[in-house]
Amino acid sequence: MRRLTRTVAAAALATVLALAAGCSGGSDSSDDKGGGSGGLEKVTYLTSFGNFGRDSYAWVAKDKGFFKEAGFDVDIKPGQGTGSVIQTIVGGQADFGPIDLTGGLLQLGNGQAKDFVAVAAIQQRTMAAIATLEGKSIATPKDLEGKKLADTPGSVVRNLFPTYARMAGVDASKVTWVNGDAQTLIQTLATGQVDGIGQFVVGQPTIEGVAKKKAVLLPYSNVMQDLYGNVLITSSKIAKEKPEMVKKFTAALMKGLEYSLANPQEAAEILKKNVDATNVASAAAELQLMAGYVRSSNSGTALGTLDSGRVAKSIAILQGAGTLKQNITPEQIIDFSLTPKA
Repeated sequence: MRRLTRTVAAAALATVLALAAGCSGGSDSSDDKGGGSGGLEKVTYLTSFGNFGRDSYAWVAKDKGFFKEAGFDVDIKPGQGTGSVIQTIVGGQADFGPIDLTGGLLQLGNGQAKDFVAVAAIQQRTMAAIATLEGKSIATPKDLEGKKLADTPGSVVRNLFPTYARMAGVDASKVTWVNGDAQTLIQTLATGQVDGIGQFVVGQPTIEGVAKKKAVLLPYSNVMQDLYGNVLITSSKIAKEKPEMVKKFTAALMKGLEYSLANPQEAAEILKKNVDATNVASAAAELQLMAGYVRSSNSGTALGTLDSGRVAKSIAILQGAGTLKQNITPEQIIDFSLTPKA
């Protein structure tokens, strides 16, 4: 009788295990389609500025499974520039997103934002610029005087303009700024509503594709060296409480960035698959232009690295221009314990 009881119990246990295995298999299958968590940690990621080719690397990291391999289920949403991205992340509505480091320094140093930290560099040089079109009589920074420019209120191009103007010999009081939206900004320029817009230099192909005219760019890097471009940020709370999670997410995103630079056409097509309004040719061209800003000048240096000395120089530039109200240090905005190592 005992032998029969043990046999029945063993059979019942085997049945339970088989059912459990079957349920587990179904869960994995649904996760492959994005229908289940499968133990993945949910993360909300903001792009830097709308959904253009320059931000496609996040979609690539998701599409190629880099995020999933790292243990994340990522929801990608369009950002609206540095100030908005910081506010959304600090407010807890998103976990990660890229901002322009100089814009972040201005926000922090002028008391406009706090409780965020940078954990990786996206671009080793700033891509901030004023973009206009041939025929607008703008060829040098001085030509901006008397003109109307558009950008989002929180954009680094707009917030950094007073510093750029001072260093480029432009009277900023003679330049008019109006508000614009990330996704319609280029159309505003193309239709002649403004003379120029705040834009990254890699936006040139997209501008020309929309406006059907040659774009003219005034890069900030021409007068302000040593400034980093976009950096990946998270909240100070997440950085403190989940350092390993931050490192894993950063590594997966950097993998997507590296893949996108090596395969710009495929990356653009992945963006198109997720954002229907994408112009594939323009998106691929943006990535090709961005490659020179992402790669470090130091051969063999890993993507994403940040140098404290260079950040200190950026702070000095802003202080020298009188645009920082408070003294800050690189460590106040960057968690060097979490950044990729050279």
